[in-house]
Amino acid sequence: MSVEMTPHSDTDSSDYAPSPRVAVLPFVNSSDDPDQDYFCDGVAVEILLSLTRAPGLNVIARSSVFALRGEQLSALDAGRRLSATAVLTGQVQRSDGRVRMDVELIRVSTGRRLWSGVFDRDVLDVFIIQDEVAGAVVEALGVPGPGRTIQGGQTGNVNAYDYYVRGRELYYEYSRTSVESAARCFEDAIGLDGTYTLAYCGLADCFSYLYMYVDSSEEFLDRAMRASTMALEFNSQLAEAWASRGLAVSLARQYEESELAFEKAIELDPQLFEARFLYARVCFAQGKKDMAARLFEEANRIRPEDFQSLLLAAQSIDELGQKMRAAELRIRGIAAAEQRLGLDPTATRALYLGANGLVALGEVDRGLVWLERALTIEPDEPMLLYNAGCIFALAGNKTRCLDCLEKAEAAGLRQRGWYENDSNLDSVRDDPRFSALLKKLI
Repeated sequence: MSVEMTPHSDTDSSDYAPSPRVAVLPFVNSSDDPDQDYFCDGVAVEILLSLTRAPGLNVIARSSVFALRGEQLSALDAGRRLSATAVLTGQVQRSDGRVRMDVELIRVSTGRRLWSGVFDRDVLDVFIIQDEVAGAVVEALGVPGPGRTIQGGQTGNVNAYDYYVRGRELYYEYSRTSVESAARCFEDAIGLDGTYTLAYCGLADCFSYLYMYVDSSEEFLDRAMRASTMALEFNSQLAEAWASRGLAVSLARQYEESELAFEKAIELDPQLFEARFLYARVCFAQGKKDMAARLFEEANRIRPEDFQSLLLAAQSIDELGQKMRAAELRIRGIAAAEQRLGLDPTATRALYLGANGLVALGEVDRGLVWLERALTIEPDEPMLLYNAGCIFALAGNKTRCLDCLEKAEAAGLRQRGWYENDSNLDSVRDDPRFSALLKKLI
């Protein structure tokens, strides 16, 4: 085993006040095998997720960072595009049961190296290496370390880990085909390690997604419930397991159990963005707008560049009568959506949630332009169609609103709570077409 670590004294904390903003760039695959790209991405994402748990550290979301992958930018140029204080870069070579990792933390403003490390170990030590890298980064930046190691919920089977990271990358694409492929990867991971907690979490989330957006069948719901149950059986101290359970049981309308599961996830990992964000969505679907608003804002404090939590918080706060606060959040949310679109012009969720914010602020024409861009890119995506219905309702176009809502329902989005409790749809509630649509929902 060999390890080299090079700390540097150039870490004036005043440059980072109040909170360092770090980007973990995709790690480069130095192996001859292109199939190892998934493994390299998995290493980088695990370090990123670990750093999000470090108090006082602002970690740029994976979706924003990985959107730059195809632009062939230098590390410093990528950092500038992302408005990062520092960037973490790495090269990974895996062969013959060994893994070599060269990692470097660079200050964006000066190009100076803050820390570097070279690791050459058995591939089974990859999780230990990831923990050591995360610890070195927070030490170099002068903030407290993460509250949980990467090894929690992980596997000792590297082949199972390969399937897991492939599954997670596919899940992040958020399409029916990619999520179905992700579920197969998680199942393959579980086939190699029947106690792999995070793989069960991923599997549960896949089936929850398919139930919500593809087909509200009892099979998908049952499989989400069973996978989340298995995750908790193998590791009841893993926050992700409780978050997956909270989502699954909410789809069965077991709301009390869902809320308890999300509360447990937050207790175990206060920095887990998904726990608060998903909890907020469940509260919104129940009409608990005050609770939803609080949770969306808390989620945004964990991930400040996230446009979704800002814009969804704004809608909930608007419905509570806090118009000025809602407008402030919408302005921030639209700016965050624009930043995301600067990295990826095809990010349809940024387009349609930003469009909603623009129309709500009175910028109707601009908002509709954003919406039409999104519909051109993904004309059959159920969540986009639902949100298009909301936006057309706000803009006063009832016919196009109902057209989109009916298409969303036909495409698989049938969660009654959203249709019933979304104030964007108030202008069409008395329409016979909307009444007929509600009768089709679960």
